[in-house]
Amino acid sequence: MSEHHPRSVLLTPLPMGSILLPNRFVRSATQDYMAREDGLVSDRQVALFRALAEGEVGLIITGHAYVHPLGKAGPNQTAIFDDRFIEGLSRIAGAVHTASSSRVFVQLAHAGRQTKAKYVRGTPVSPSAVPDPVSKVTPREMTPAEIEALIEDFVRAGLRAARAGFDGVQIHAAHGYLLSSFLSPHTNRRTDAWGGSLGNRARVIVEVLKGIKARAGKDFPVMAKLNTTDFLPDGLTIEDAVGAARILEKEGLDGIEASGGMAESGRGSVWTGVRAEADEGYFVENAAAVKKAVRIPVSGLGGIRTLAIAEKLVAGGAVDLISMCRPFIRDPFLVRKFREGTLAKSDCISCNKCFNLRGIRCAQG
Repeated sequence: MSEHHPRSVLLTPLPMGSILLPNRFVRSATQDYMAREDGLVSDRQVALFRALAEGEVGLIITGHAYVHPLGKAGPNQTAIFDDRFIEGLSRIAGAVHTASSSRVFVQLAHAGRQTKAKYVRGTPVSPSAVPDPVSKVTPREMTPAEIEALIEDFVRAGLRAARAGFDGVQIHAAHGYLLSSFLSPHTNRRTDAWGGSLGNRARVIVEVLKGIKARAGKDFPVMAKLNTTDFLPDGLTIEDAVGAARILEKEGLDGIEASGGMAESGRGSVWTGVRAEADEGYFVENAAAVKKAVRIPVSGLGGIRTLAIAEKLVAGGAVDLISMCRPFIRDPFLVRKFREGTLAKSDCISCNKCFNLRGIRCAQG
């Protein structure tokens, strides 16, 4: 008699807002360096996202798309700040939906102070004029009018994503980029309505969320990538992250991806080196704290490579979803291989050489 293998919890569907994700795997937003220099979608990007859908990734999140020219983070980054980008973006959504039942979100972002003047052709902006020792940028403090305009930039970008046929959007409020820097007391030292209390620091993200829901429809899914720590003594704490998650859920957020780190702290979200299985999911403890506070789906991440570990994290209730980025650069068909039982662990070695300015690709052959 053949041994019966119960279906993995990772292969079960999960509702997120009005949609159903076919499984619990998330391709975490990954800058692909494959867009055209003017921000338009390229054929390489369409092929990249088609392969991820063929590989059966449940939710595919694009690399950060900048919502305003001042928000560009680097070269060959996808743009979404104008209607002229909708047609190209729709090719990505179409490729994914034609290939499988995978869902695809655009990640909406603004680099804030984590960029260079040459990319934004001007002085980078931030909630407060706090110098960034990594980019060597001293940003300009945004005026209240500019903050209102920024909210509108994100809302219009969300509407463009909906018009391009995407299943939802992810608001990038992590890793020291602009929305994340509003949330962090280290970078937000304002004394007006956009700074001070947690409610004030989270207000920009709340207004973006409410604006997208008002314009794209309340059933259009919006999730947030949320920093849970900056790794700075005066930075964001897990308590503030949990508080922000509660505020956003109340305002209609549909899901949270819990991450951490920023350029200035010297600890980003993609740590090098293969971890022992017991140490996989280095942000999952924080994600679990967020999950305890909200009812919406929470995705955990941080060097997760092993199917059994991922199963344990979801089955044990720590998180609802598993986010990975580098393993999908190594092999976009990873989820399908997990399902077919031909692989039990990604052979990604976390060397980070995949983040290639000529286009992401695994350097290990």
